[in-house]
Amino acid sequence: MTTLLNHLSEGPASAPPLLLGPSLGTSYALWDAVAPELSAGHRVVRWDLPGHGGSAADLVGPGATVGDLAALVLTLADALGLERFAYAGVSLGGAVGLHLAVHHPERVASLAVLCSSAHFGGAEPWEERAARVRAEGLAELAGGADARWFTPGFTVPRLVRDHREADPGAYAACCDALAAFDLRDRLGGISAPTLLVAGREDPATPPAHLREIADAVPDATLTEIPGASHLAPAERPEAVLTALRAHFDGGAGRGMAVRREVLGDAHVDRVQARQSPFTARFQDFISRYAWGEIWTDETLSRRERSMVTLTALVAHGHYEELAMHVRAARRNGLTADEIGAVLLQTAVYCGVPAANSAFATAQRVLAEEDSGAG
Repeated sequence: MTTLLNHLSEGPASAPPLLLGPSLGTSYALWDAVAPELSAGHRVVRWDLPGHGGSAADLVGPGATVGDLAALVLTLADALGLERFAYAGVSLGGAVGLHLAVHHPERVASLAVLCSSAHFGGAEPWEERAARVRAEGLAELAGGADARWFTPGFTVPRLVRDHREADPGAYAACCDALAAFDLRDRLGGISAPTLLVAGREDPATPPAHLREIADAVPDATLTEIPGASHLAPAERPEAVLTALRAHFDGGAGRGMAVRREVLGDAHVDRVQARQSPFTARFQDFISRYAWGEIWTDETLSRRERSMVTLTALVAHGHYEELAMHVRAARRNGLTADEIGAVLLQTAVYCGVPAANSAFATAQRVLAEEDSGAG
């Protein structure tokens, strides 16, 4: 009997380890569009559920629990020499991550739970699905996978094929695990830094399920991804990658925190809401480099950085950005008089027309700030 879950390792063996867990019915191919990028800075290990992909079906049996699946993950980690690791999982894979964080906190350095829940709607629906699959197989259920997994018009044929080809007995055992799973009363004990990622169009685990976890886990962060259903890493890989990098990579995580402190939550939330696959990597670059490396450098204070930034924006005529950084300058402690003095300095070194436009922009922003409209 094979005792290890089928898995794929990517990235440098010396890099910090990151385990990626799949959802019910999929293989580790769920992470195809995300794992290679993550492996640039991590030793990424993605694994298959029993009876899915290349994992043996007899690793679990009827009455299996999420704890049983978590034990298989720990056995895999032990075999690979991974004493402590970061972990991200989708749906059932996310439930495994929650179990590990609750019951084996010494092993989980950081946690991301995607399109998942601390409970999955009670036992009855999963018991019914398990009985149906044991009696009829997976062909009919796999036929409706697109509607459960993706927004209308989107599909990933490889994942649908994996669903159809999964072992019915092992799939049913995983349904048993979901039926018995409920960690709501243990979430407050999770100590690992935790990110929750919700697909806004997810009918299986709607954002409210992730919000429930975020509200209970100390200092947890919640990110909602527009245009994503239940398998967000496959449907919106750029947005998922940005969120995971910001969470697991120290520089980007610090950068996002500083970005929010300087520009305000409202601005950053608006930017994230407008984020698309086309802009996701650029937004990640901004958080990682501008905010994670430059603005976190303590050589200059934030007040000083605001003054330098205002001058540079005036010099290049970036007045929309200037408006944003006038607000940031106030947040960083500059008074209206000090902002005016900076702009007056630009009149000498950047030119009167540039300063004239800058004063107009700043006057409008400061008036909005004073009135509360900003």
